[in-house]
Amino acid sequence: MNYRIEKDTLGEVKVPKDKLWGPQTERSRQNFKIGDEASMPIEIIRAYAHIKKSAAHANFDLGILSKKKLNLITKVCDEILNGDHDNQFPLVIWQTGSGTQTNMNVNEVIVNRAHLIEKKSLVKDKKTLSPNDDVNKSQSSNDTFPTAINIAALIMIKNNTLPNLKKLRNSLENKSKQFKNIVKIGRTHMMDATPITLGQEFSGYVSQIDHGIETINNSLKHLSELAIGGTAVGTGLNTPKGYSKKVVSYISKFTGIKFKEAQNKFEAIASHDCIVESHGAVKTVASSIFKISNDIRFLGSGPRSGIGELILPSNEPGSSIMPGKVNPTQCEAISMVCTQIMGNDVSTTIAGANGHLELNVFKPLIANNILQSSRILGDACLSFSEKCIDGIKSNKKRIKTFLKDSLMLVTALNSKVGYYKAAEIANKAYDEETTLKEAAINLNYLTAKEFDKIVNPKKMTNNDLNIFLIPNLALNNSDRYLDK
Repeated sequence: MNYRIEKDTLGEVKVPKDKLWGPQTERSRQNFKIGDEASMPIEIIRAYAHIKKSAAHANFDLGILSKKKLNLITKVCDEILNGDHDNQFPLVIWQTGSGTQTNMNVNEVIVNRAHLIEKKSLVKDKKTLSPNDDVNKSQSSNDTFPTAINIAALIMIKNNTLPNLKKLRNSLENKSKQFKNIVKIGRTHMMDATPITLGQEFSGYVSQIDHGIETINNSLKHLSELAIGGTAVGTGLNTPKGYSKKVVSYISKFTGIKFKEAQNKFEAIASHDCIVESHGAVKTVASSIFKISNDIRFLGSGPRSGIGELILPSNEPGSSIMPGKVNPTQCEAISMVCTQIMGNDVSTTIAGANGHLELNVFKPLIANNILQSSRILGDACLSFSEKCIDGIKSNKKRIKTFLKDSLMLVTALNSKVGYYKAAEIANKAYDEETTLKEAAINLNYLTAKEFDKIVNPKKMTNNDLNIFLIPNLALNNSDRYLDK
């Protein structure tokens, strides 16, 4: 026999003999064979380990759990947090919408691992712990799963998303300073516009990321509120007095992140507005980065038949048939990441809107989306920074050629000859393939000396105003909801 018999409220279940999970996990594993790539994120499991450990400490402090059971639960939770049992959590995202089976998966693993720690047989000996009465004491899947989502999301955002966004932000600022005095032609509607410095152009990217960091930070206040202690519907049924405050205090202690009780546990269980908000913030940053990556791709296009004002790092050969071809692969990769995040945001919004009555039952999908989006955004920002932005160079020769040939320098003449005469100069230069200066002189609107005095691309950028320097407000306040 390669299985053992375990029982739950529905009867006997055959569980693989070498696995730590129990009957409810096995039922879910057999009933939801949907896809082969979407396992419950391990971050949710680790968050659950923090919850079970914290709940055990709170229950012990309140006199409803023995010291022996506290020690066993704590030891196994620490093993789970250390990654010792990652292969014992096989359930997919596409399961019960409350996440009940994942909660029970954690409860059962803790019980069976504790049993083995006591050197007892999973087949013959009576177990010291009960998955429902001990490990799940004072809890429900309905309040622990949303708590696990918030814990996992905050840890991911704090440790991955924000630090790597800051890395990208700083890389872009370094380029903005490096390119401060490189005057180039601006472009609007994909057509020539008035001059700008390359540094000013990059400063816009810096500001986008700064605002994005601030947007994410603004969402963390709500995300830090935990539903734990609300149990089934938010009333706190079957919890001892003082439990909610105490368990949240332990979660903050064990995670190193300052959490607090949800202001309203009915809201925290019935909805996931905090995740919709935080994911929306992540999506906003993804939208910004999509624009930035495309700009850099366009500016680096060529090398001879495109814009070619930027020289991007050559990371790998770009074609299996065209020798010497190099592609903007980092721009492409991060664009795909941003696209995925935008798609995740749509499904997160729909899932968040479907919190029916006292419980939202799209929790596993919501959990997967916020964790995937936060993770891949952070990972992609780090890669984009190190493999692309840090190595970008300016093609000064190309930039100078475009600047010299642009007809939109004529804009500087508006205040001297008026809009219509300036347009006449531009049209004449374009039609006759001459310079603006030649057209202005031939029309007797300006002398050469007057033209040179007015049409000065560097002065047209207002670069002396140091517009490219960005007040780093977002970074100064980046962890105000995270640090104790």
